[in-house]
Amino acid sequence: MRAVLQRVSGASVTIDGAQSRFIGPGFVILLGVTDTDDEKTAEQLAQKIAVLRVFPDGQGKLNLSLLDTGGAALVVSNFTLYADARKGRRPSFVKAARPPRSDMLYQHFVQCLADAGVQDVKTGEFGADMLVNIQNDGPVTLILDSEELFS
Repeated sequence: MRAVLQRVSGASVTIDGAQSRFIGPGFVILLGVTDTDDEKTAEQLAQKIAVLRVFPDGQGKLNLSLLDTGGAALVVSNFTLYADARKGRRPSFVKAARPPRSDMLYQHFVQCLADAGVQDVKTGEFGADMLVNIQNDGPVTLILDSEELFS
């Protein structure tokens, strides 16, 4: 799995031009799933994100986690995180897991994030056309790759 985490002061997702879901301070998590991912990968990545200390404490140091701050998470599936643009002008997405497996692992990740103690977890809609509005805070943006973290 690959996750792009953006610390936000707020964010929303509009789905197919109609539905909107909002969060306050926390993370927007763009999540990509590949064929080698499994439930354990989702569990490990969700736990890592929940306790990652990238929120400022009283002295302005990055010492607090999403759990410490009571922050929210907006999780948006994003198969393009597994794009391979090494050849030609059109990226290949063959490394991205196919539905329904990718949807199942995306949903499992979301549940694991809630199970890890994140109080407010919102989602986009798997496979939908979405407009994500991000109020990046910092900016703090991290890229986590489970292959590098848990191998």
